[in-house]
Amino acid sequence: MRKIAALVVSMLLAMTVMPYAFAVNVGSGITPDIGTEDFAPLVWMCDNRVVYDDATEPGRISDDGQELVERTQNYAFEGEQIAWKVLVMDKNGIQKVADVYGTVGDVQGEGNPIEVNCVEDLSTTEILYSCNARILEEELHDFDSAVHRYYDCKLTVETPLSMYGEYWITVEAVDLDGLMGTMDENEYWFLNPEVALDIQGDIEFTDVRPGTHSYSSTLLVGNDADDGSGVQLDMFISGTDFYDSSSSGAACPDTNQLKLGDGDSDCDSSDPWCYFATHGAYSTGGGPGPTDGRSDAEGYVGINYGIGFNDPNPFYGSANGDAAGYEIIQGLQVGPYFPGNVVTPGSEMAVTFRLNLPEPCNGDFDTGSLFFWGEAI
Repeated sequence: MRKIAALVVSMLLAMTVMPYAFAVNVGSGITPDIGTEDFAPLVWMCDNRVVYDDATEPGRISDDGQELVERTQNYAFEGEQIAWKVLVMDKNGIQKVADVYGTVGDVQGEGNPIEVNCVEDLSTTEILYSCNARILEEELHDFDSAVHRYYDCKLTVETPLSMYGEYWITVEAVDLDGLMGTMDENEYWFLNPEVALDIQGDIEFTDVRPGTHSYSSTLLVGNDADDGSGVQLDMFISGTDFYDSSSSGAACPDTNQLKLGDGDSDCDSSDPWCYFATHGAYSTGGGPGPTDGRSDAEGYVGINYGIGFNDPNPFYGSANGDAAGYEIIQGLQVGPYFPGNVVTPGSEMAVTFRLNLPEPCNGDFDTGSLFFWGEAI
């Protein structure tokens, strides 16, 4: 019995000297380093780009504030406007976009001088299909006002003092960190190009016999607009009566005045002045399509009165009841224009004048004018 008891005691003693563990929770933490992308704004041009006419010189079709449908080349004049609708996105939040504006400058892309601020358009709350909004391969379909916003931008061409020459024009957005985005569709414009005519030759009639026809040397009337401007000119002609500046007792036939004509552009026996013009395949005597409609058998047409463009009558449309107007070459018409009457930079019309001097006639008629006019389309 003692052996057994001793064994039990030794076991109890062994148990008393073993370590004793308490129940506890142990944890350890780590702080992640999260860097949010500084997202540069994205700008997409939507299908709302329009060019507007000005009030200074309304075109043949377009009037002040109307869409300028006549302009087919990349030039614009003071007062004309270019307008865009753009969609801007900033994944950091649209409120982080500091400004959206139109720029005009010498280089393509961002950083050109700011010319006009764009205006928020809060009325559009969907991503328009015409914007083709995408980030790489991802197409955007769902409009989120927290990151998307539309803007309307309208640039008005200023005077040649501040806007003259060839420029890149686009719309840009900048955020509060100075990051910038630009719409892909940069445009290249010649602003306020110089419009000029180049007239080579003189009109001189010497010792003309009354009651006969005489012909001048042929003049070249050219488009002398700025190189590279692409300015197309719609050409017109007008004139005044002629007088003898000396006290010579002139009479042609019954007063001291040599009339220009009978007030319309048809050439007949009552018109002292008529002209014949050619330009490429076209002429006053005929060309592709119908004939001019005003010309006589020789292809000559008369001259309407006018001392300023559209003064005293509109040069196109109806003039003194003459539906043909003042265009130098008519005939075939495409839309509102006569193709043979439109002159591109560096090209010329050839114009020859015919004088039907009345009989009787006395005097040297050296006072009066014939005018050539070119209107930029």
